[in-house]
Amino acid sequence: MNWVKLLGGDNREPATKSDRSAFERDYDRIIFSYPFRRLQDKTQVFPLPEQDFVHTRLTHSLEVSSVGRTLGKSVGEKILERYQELDQLGITRNDFGAIVSAACLTHDLGNPPFGHTGEDAISDFFRNNPHGEFFKTLVTAQEWEDLINFEGNAQGFRILTDAKYQGLKLTEPTLAAFTKYPRPSLLENPQKNRRSQKKFGYFQTEQDTFKKLAEALGLKELDAGSWCRHPLAFLVEAADDICYHIIDLEDGCQMGLVSEKETIELFAGVMGDRFMPSKLEQIPGRNEKIGLLRAVSIGILIDQCAKVFLDHEQEILSGNFDQALTDYISSRDVLKEIIDVSIKKLYRSRIVLEIEAGGFEVLGGLLEAFTTASYSFMVHRGEISKKQLSVFSLLPDDIKQSLATERSTYQMLREILDFVSGLTDRHAVGIYRKLKGTTLSGWAG
Repeated sequence: MNWVKLLGGDNREPATKSDRSAFERDYDRIIFSYPFRRLQDKTQVFPLPEQDFVHTRLTHSLEVSSVGRTLGKSVGEKILERYQELDQLGITRNDFGAIVSAACLTHDLGNPPFGHTGEDAISDFFRNNPHGEFFKTLVTAQEWEDLINFEGNAQGFRILTDAKYQGLKLTEPTLAAFTKYPRPSLLENPQKNRRSQKKFGYFQTEQDTFKKLAEALGLKELDAGSWCRHPLAFLVEAADDICYHIIDLEDGCQMGLVSEKETIELFAGVMGDRFMPSKLEQIPGRNEKIGLLRAVSIGILIDQCAKVFLDHEQEILSGNFDQALTDYISSRDVLKEIIDVSIKKLYRSRIVLEIEAGGFEVLGGLLEAFTTASYSFMVHRGEISKKQLSVFSLLPDDIKQSLATERSTYQMLREILDFVSGLTDRHAVGIYRKLKGTTLSGWAG
């Protein structure tokens, strides 16, 4: 792989003094898009919080994007020194920053309601619910694999390339940097030692789209339908890793799930010699103390990840390096401690376990109702029961119109999954209430 082609090659649109670059336009288009706006009411870790400091998917994505921009510019500056031809083509360090920042902004776009529990709940519906298992014989083996392993990354790629969001029209480098897992759900011989094959990045409906993208940018093909990552995808992943390690810990401390003393000790482990207890004692408020430690820790981790990337740049371009950058930084042991604390005290806390149970109930109920009604509508051409008709009427007009045309069962299910996974937490609960004719105790309406 080579940087000229990876950054768009001859198709790259150079920036002018009076205009944004194509990559900066990617960022702006995402910010103003409807799918991005929905993230403001989607769970990050803690559900529908009353506290204004707890992160949603929207605030998390903005923070990851900020970290990604800094990472991209830091790496880009050194890459330009190594490859003079990039400078001659008008590529700047800001282009690297803009690509990574825009891709980071979209990294959670495909996540369903209720956080990662939502992915498990959708998968569980097809795996274990009789109404979901019913469709197994009506789709191909590859399509079934897509359904029983719902993947937010693949859903995100579908959103970014879907014709209904044609106003986005993102550049190829940004789409490739977004794709951390450039492979389908069913792979004969997955290489488990490769980070990029841990999950999958596109559904069957987007297979040809990704293949064209990979060929246009010269991504190295590993097997049929499987490619090496775009190098900047490593920076997108690192930005996300940095933010959720550090900021989930901050949120946990703010909510009283992790003590202030333990939080400070963990941040001190990241900061090393830069940790100054005497300076910290001069800050009166707990939130301000933790905020300062978080900011300094993020800066240190950015520098460490940029160094690892640059040290392994040639291996990344050749496709031989395929691990998370945070696994190689000097703070990796401290990050592991933070993960262990987060699993024990945050991700398994009562408030998070409650949303897991609620997520399975709500999403399972929505999928059972909408897939059953939609399949009946598709098969019987609208001659369905009054109950199913009332359920079907709750779907958006564009989906109802789409299902009125000749479509396969798999395409129908993808349409329903587009709708359900795109719901915000509150909207999902609201529709569930309508279907059940009841209320769910403990949920904000």
